[in-house]
Amino acid sequence: MKVIPISASAGITGFESPAADYKQLPLSLDELLVEHPSATFIGQASGGSMQNVGIFDGDILIVDRHVSIQNQDVIVANYNGSFVCKIIDTNRRLLLSANDEHHPVTIHEYDQFSVEGVVVRSIRCHRPSPLLSKPQIG
Repeated sequence: MKVIPISASAGITGFESPAADYKQLPLSLDELLVEHPSATFIGQASGGSMQNVGIFDGDILIVDRHVSIQNQDVIVANYNGSFVCKIIDTNRRLLLSANDEHHPVTIHEYDQFSVEGVVVRSIRCHRPSPLLSKPQIG
């Protein structure tokens, strides 16, 4: 991968071509984003319930099953047959949204609930990708 070593603000005008002085670095997006390849899966966010932590509709979620869950982690869980992306409050057994329009959800003993993994990264695509398709995680 070729990395262009510049930082540009949205208001920049009239600068030299960034490709004129690029460096080739031994950087792999797989290595950068995925720490435990055999325990990691990728999902796509759906809805606006996590927007206050920077996860928006259509974002790509990198979910690691290997890392230990900690209180207030962003997780992907199977909650009563639906995949959800929420903040887990392990102390109060709650699933929290990062949007004031959504109420906390109590995890009851009778609920079917399992944590699928911790969201360790999220990626926003600014143009649609033909590789991304449903299902999304809400």
